[in-house]
Amino acid sequence: MPGAGDRGKAPARWLGTGLLGLFLLPVTLSLEVSVGKATDIYAVNGTEILLPCTFSSCFGFEDLHFRWTYNSSDAFRVLIEGTVKNEKSDPKVTLKDDDRITLVGSTKEKMNNISIVLRDLEFSDTGKYTCHVKNPKENNLQHHATIFLQVVDRLEEVDNTVTLIILAVVGGVIGLLILILLIKKLIIFILKKTREKKKECLVSSSGNDNTENGLPGSKAEEKPPSKV
Repeated sequence: MPGAGDRGKAPARWLGTGLLGLFLLPVTLSLEVSVGKATDIYAVNGTEILLPCTFSSCFGFEDLHFRWTYNSSDAFRVLIEGTVKNEKSDPKVTLKDDDRITLVGSTKEKMNNISIVLRDLEFSDTGKYTCHVKNPKENNLQHHATIFLQVVDRLEEVDNTVTLIILAVVGGVIGLLILILLIKKLIIFILKKTREKKKECLVSSSGNDNTENGLPGSKAEEKPPSKV
């Protein structure tokens, strides 16, 4: 049987777990960084590409620091760095490694956008681009998100023939099923009406037969007057 000491440890253990959860909850709900749903993008050599990045914080931010880094198999460098004083200020660039890069984001009106545009793309620009954010208001909590850029000679056209065929087949099958259900309901309705009509005919016919055969309740039941 567990002793008194063991029974006392259980509530303490639960209490410690609860306090840890309360401590970690603000962290899990605080700073978030996103580069969108598409984390793999393609762009044609010689064109430009938008690298999106947005952030959010439940606790707000002050003197927030951000930077974009580039990483490939043989190179790593910081592309651009900057700060955002508060929610009413636009990002301010403090370092830019490449003149082809332009910061196009804004943090006004709660957009919290620190996206960049990379112009005059080259094949060597292929690699991982990571958006880093650090918020001093949250004890310098940091978060980042990565997007992979592939620079190609040309974008391949997607053949949608197979997709259209599949959609047509699926649509035809669904339409056929609906038609079958409608026909089934119509047949059931007709059969029901037919049965009701036959039942009415049988009832009417039965009444006529009883009258003619002199069954109780009919005129044939009456006896002729007896002779005196």
